[in-house]
Amino acid sequence: MVMESVSFPGRVLFLSDDPGKIHQQLSGMDLSLAQALPLRDQISTDEITPAWVCYYFDSRLGDFTYVGLKCGEACPIAEHGVRRGGFGVSVAGKRRGKGSSREASPYAEYCAGVRLVIAESFERIYLQNCQNLGLFASTDFGLIERVRAGEAIPVEEFTRGLDAITAEIVRRGGLFPFNRARLAGEFKVTLPAHGRRPMTLAEKILARNAVVDAASGRVGLDSVKAGDGIFVKAHWRFSHEYVTPMAASFLAGSAGEDVRLRDPERILAFRDHLTFLEQSFTAEKNQSGLLDVARRLKHAQEEFCARHGIRLHGELPDGGSEGICHVLLAERYALPGEVIVGTDSHTSHSGALGCLAFGVGTTDIANAWITGDARLTVPPTCRVRLHGRMKPGVYAKDLVLHLLSLPFVHEGGAIGHVIEYQGEALAGMSIDERATLTNMAAEIGGFTGIVAPDAETVRFLRERRGVEAKLEAWMASDPDADFALTLDVDCSALGPMVAAPGDPGRGVALSELRERTSVDLAYAGSCTGGKREDIERVHGVVKWALDRGLTVPLSVQFFIQFGSEDVRRFAAGRGWTEDFEKAGARVLGPGCGACINAGPGVSHRPEQVTVSAINRNFPGRSGPGKVWLASPETVAASAFAGRLASFEELQHQPADERP
Repeated sequence: MVMESVSFPGRVLFLSDDPGKIHQQLSGMDLSLAQALPLRDQISTDEITPAWVCYYFDSRLGDFTYVGLKCGEACPIAEHGVRRGGFGVSVAGKRRGKGSSREASPYAEYCAGVRLVIAESFERIYLQNCQNLGLFASTDFGLIERVRAGEAIPVEEFTRGLDAITAEIVRRGGLFPFNRARLAGEFKVTLPAHGRRPMTLAEKILARNAVVDAASGRVGLDSVKAGDGIFVKAHWRFSHEYVTPMAASFLAGSAGEDVRLRDPERILAFRDHLTFLEQSFTAEKNQSGLLDVARRLKHAQEEFCARHGIRLHGELPDGGSEGICHVLLAERYALPGEVIVGTDSHTSHSGALGCLAFGVGTTDIANAWITGDARLTVPPTCRVRLHGRMKPGVYAKDLVLHLLSLPFVHEGGAIGHVIEYQGEALAGMSIDERATLTNMAAEIGGFTGIVAPDAETVRFLRERRGVEAKLEAWMASDPDADFALTLDVDCSALGPMVAAPGDPGRGVALSELRERTSVDLAYAGSCTGGKREDIERVHGVVKWALDRGLTVPLSVQFFIQFGSEDVRRFAAGRGWTEDFEKAGARVLGPGCGACINAGPGVSHRPEQVTVSAINRNFPGRSGPGKVWLASPETVAASAFAGRLASFEELQHQPADERP
C-alpha cells in the first residue's frame, strides 16, 4: 500500500540540553520550540539505546528509549518515560543518531510510540534505518505546529529530495513492504543512464556491481553519480550477535520461518561483542536479569545460523572470540573492488583494501539475506589529501583524531560522504594503519572510508592471507572525477593526539595539554586498536619499560585485548604476550569488550579516568567514567606514566615523577 498522507497523534518531545525542561515534559507540560531551546546536538545511538538496552531485540526496547541521553550532567529520562509520556514526535538538533549503526535505536523510538523524528541534520545510517522501519524523519521544524494542530501531512513532504528508491520505501512504509513489491514486479527500479563519465573509485565499484535485473542477478552500469538510487550486489553480508536475532525476527515476521536465503555461503555471522560480558557485569545488573536477556542473543544467533547453513565465527573456551567481525573480514575475506555490507558502522574497516564496505541496519541486512543486494543512494566523495610524512611516534589514530577535531568535520560537513584517502603519507602506511583511517570514517559521519589498492595491498594479501591479488587499471579514481569536497592535511605537522571525554571530535594535541590527567585504566584493544601493528607498538613501549625494570604502577589497570585470534597467535609466537604479563598488564582474548561496555577494561565509577584505543568515547560508552581516546602507543605509555603521556614523554620522564 502506498501512503499519500500521514497524521501523528501524541505529544511532541523536545530533547533539550536542559534536564529541567525534559522533566517538565515528562511531567505532562507541553513546551514550544522556543521554550525548549537549546536542543541537544550530536545525540549518539549510545544515548538513545545504551549497549545493555540492545540485549533486547523486541518491543521491550521501547521501555528504555533515551535512558542514556545526557543533558548537562544528568540523564533525565528513565525507563518507561517516553512511552508513558505519550510522545509521538521527537525533536533534536544537529547530527542526530551519530555513532553505532544499531537499528535498535530508531526501533526503540518506534516501539515507544514515536512516529516522527525531527532534527537539524541526521547521520546517514540512523536516517536510513528510520526509513527502513517506517519511522518518518524530517529537518523541517515547521512541521511541529502543523502536527500539533492535527493536520495530515502529505507524504511527499518526507520524500522531497530523495532518490526514487528511497522515496518509494518511505511511501510504502518501509523496506520490507517495498522489497515485496519490487520482487513481485509491482515496482520497477529506474536505473541511472548517464553514459560513461569520469568516476571516483567508490562510484566505479558501485557501477560495476549495480543490480540491473534482480531476478537474474545481472549487474553492471556504465556509470553512476552522487544522488542515484540503486541496489548493489554484495559480495559479503555479515551480522554480529547484537543484530542477528533481531534481523531473524524481522525476517520471520515478514517472510516466514522457512524463507530461503540468497547465497548463504556468502553470509557470515560473528559472536564478538558480548563474549566477555559476564566478567564486567555488576551485581546490580545481575539482579535485574539482564545477563539472562543477553544470553538469549547467543542462542538465537546459533539457532538461526544452524537452520540456514551460515558460517558462524563463534567464541573460544577462554571467553574470547575468533575475532571482531570487520577485523576478520579484512584479515580473511575482503578483496579489492568488492562490496561488503555489515551490521556495524565500522564495516568500513575493510576499505583499507580498496573495497567498498559500509554499515547497514537490521532491516537492511535481513532484506539483503534474501535478495543478495543492498539499496543505497550513491554518496558524494570527500577527498582527504595527506601531504608530507608522519613523524616517528605519530600514527593513523592521531591523524583521525586531528581530522575529527576540525570544526567542519565535527559539525557534520562530511556526513554521508565516502572518505577517500589519497596522498604522499599513505605510501608509508601499512594496511593496518590504513584500516584505522577507514574504520573511523564512521566517526567522521562518512558513508565509508576507502584507499585505492596499491603495492602495499598486494603485499598484505600475499603475506597475511597467501592470496596473489592482481590490481586492475580501473581500481583508482579518475583524475577528473567529481569530488564533492577536498580536505588537505599536512601530516608532517601532526603530533600525538588525544580526544577529551564525551566525543571523538574533542581532539587536542598532547603537547597543548597543560595539565596531564591521571589515569586509572588504560585499554589497548578493539577493532581500531587491536590489529597486529597496534599490538606491536604496544609491545614496543612494554619492552622499553621492562628493559629498565619498570612495571605498570599499582594505581593503573592496564588491559591489552587482541582484535582477532590471528593477532593473538602472532603476538604469542613472538613472546609479546609473556612480556605484557611480566609488565603487569591483563591480556584478554579477542573481542569488542570494553569498547561497548561489555568486558574487562570498563570503568565502574564516574570518577574513574580511562585512556583507550577504542574509536568512540560517547557518554556511557565504556562505563560511567571519563574516557580519553588515544593511539595504542600513547595508551601504553600513559599506563606506565600514570597520566596522559606520549611514548616520547615517557622516555624523558624523570624517575621521581613516576607513580
